[in-house]
Amino acid sequence: MRRIMAWCIDWACILGWVAATAAVGIPLYTSGLIHFSGSVLQNVVGAAMIVAPVVIAAAVCESRPKASTPGKKLLQLQVRTGSERPGFLRALARNGLKLGVPWLIGHAAVYALTTANGTTPAGVWILTVTAYAVPLVYVVSLFIADGRTPYDRICATEVTTAPPPTELGAG
Repeated sequence: MRRIMAWCIDWACILGWVAATAAVGIPLYTSGLIHFSGSVLQNVVGAAMIVAPVVIAAAVCESRPKASTPGKKLLQLQVRTGSERPGFLRALARNGLKLGVPWLIGHAAVYALTTANGTTPAGVWILTVTAYAVPLVYVVSLFIADGRTPYDRICATEVTTAPPPTELGAG
């Protein structure tokens, strides 16, 4: 449950980033100062402005000495590779799979649904189901076997309890 609570805290931070980009982007778009034609270009811009910075920020957090995002830090969790913190590239791969892949699938599904004229093609339904299934598999995996998610298994990482902070001056 601590991982889910940490995830909720991290998503609150992520939603702050989304709100900030929306506060700038929506007025620019509605005023006509910027315009992106086509759903593919809109999806690419969304990925570049929202998804990529979030994935990179999470990777930076998890590759630092504390090896934790804000939510994990508050709940005294950390990401480990064996007895060490993951390097940036491993943390980037982990967060790309954890955040980027489901988010991009979800974006693609929304754009495909909003541009479908008349009957929705089967591929769009598959994309939509996948957008929901991937995060669901991630959550369910927390409660079975050793509680490691597919992205942790792929990246050879695990989330552990952080050691207690050392007292200042203790030695």
